[in-house]
Amino acid sequence: MTTPTTPQHPVPPQGAPQQPGQAPQQPQGPQQPGQAPAQPYWPGQAGPGGPGGYVSPVPVRAAHLGDAVIAEWTKIRSLRSTMWTLGTMLVLVVGLGLTWSLVFSGRDELISAESLTSLGAVGVLLGMIPVLTLGVLTISSEYGTGLVRTTLTACPSRSRVLTAKAIVLGGLAFVTTLIATLLVAMISSALLGDQVTEDPTAGQWFKATVGVSLYVALAGLLALAVGTLLRHSAGAITTMLGLVLFPPLLSIFLQADAVRDIGQALLKYSIPTQLLTLYGGDIESGPSGWDGLWIMLALAAAATAGAHLVLNKRDA
Repeated sequence: MTTPTTPQHPVPPQGAPQQPGQAPQQPQGPQQPGQAPAQPYWPGQAGPGGPGGYVSPVPVRAAHLGDAVIAEWTKIRSLRSTMWTLGTMLVLVVGLGLTWSLVFSGRDELISAESLTSLGAVGVLLGMIPVLTLGVLTISSEYGTGLVRTTLTACPSRSRVLTAKAIVLGGLAFVTTLIATLLVAMISSALLGDQVTEDPTAGQWFKATVGVSLYVALAGLLALAVGTLLRHSAGAITTMLGLVLFPPLLSIFLQADAVRDIGQALLKYSIPTQLLTLYGGDIESGPSGWDGLWIMLALAAAATAGAHLVLNKRDA
C-alpha cells in the first residue's frame, strides 16, 4: 500500500477560466534578484491587467472637512445631552424674559429702551451654563467612553476633528441662542411697547440678539477647548463654572484698600459683566459695547489653539 506524500512544491492556484476570444495569459516567471516586487492594486483602481481590473462602482475620493462636519453633526444631534442642555437653555431664556415682561407690564411706569432690551439678560446668563456643559461634553464624553479612538481612527487628522466639532457646536449654540433672544425681544416689545420712553435703536436690538448669540457661541467654544485640554467631564465643567461665577464672587470680598483694584478688575472683566455690556450696561473705565465680545473671542481663540496643540501631541 502506498502512503501519499506531501508534494515538495505547492500547487499554484488556478486562474479564472479563459473566455472565448480572449488572449491567453502568460504565466509569470519567478522574481529575479534585484527586481522590484509587483505592486498590489486596491478596489477602485485599475488592476495590472489594465481595463480588465476591478473598478468600484462607488466613487473613491479623499475625505475633507465637510465630511468631518457631517459626522460630528450626526453624533451631536443623536445625543440626549444635546436635547436636554439646549432645551433647558431655551426654557431659561424665554421663560425668564416672559416673566420680567409680565412683571413690568403690570406696573404703570415707563421704562427706558435699555431696560427693554435687557429683559433677557438674566435668562441668557443662566442659559449659558447648559451651553458650557454641552461644549465640554462634546469632547470629554468621547474620552470617557473610549469613542475618541474610533473617531481618530476614522479621521486621523486630529485638527480636522476638533475644527469640525467647533463648527457644529458653535453654529448650534449661536442658532439656539438667537432664536431664544429673538423670542424674548418680540415678547417684550409686544407687552411693553406702550411703556417705553424711547424705542430701542436697530443697533441696540442687534447687540441684544446677534451680539449676545455670538458671545454665548464663543463661550461654548471655550468650554470645548477646556474639555479637550482636561479630558474629564466633571473637571472641565467645574472649571468653566468657576470661570463664570468665581471672579464676581471673589470681588465682593476684595474691598480692602490694598486689594480693591484687584477686586474691581475681576468684576469688570468677568464673563457676566462682559455679557451685560452687550445690553448697554456701561462700566466706568472698563470695557463697554462690543469690547466684551472681542475679549471672549481672543480668549476662545487662545484656548482653541492650545487645544489643537495638545490634541496633536498627546495619545488618545
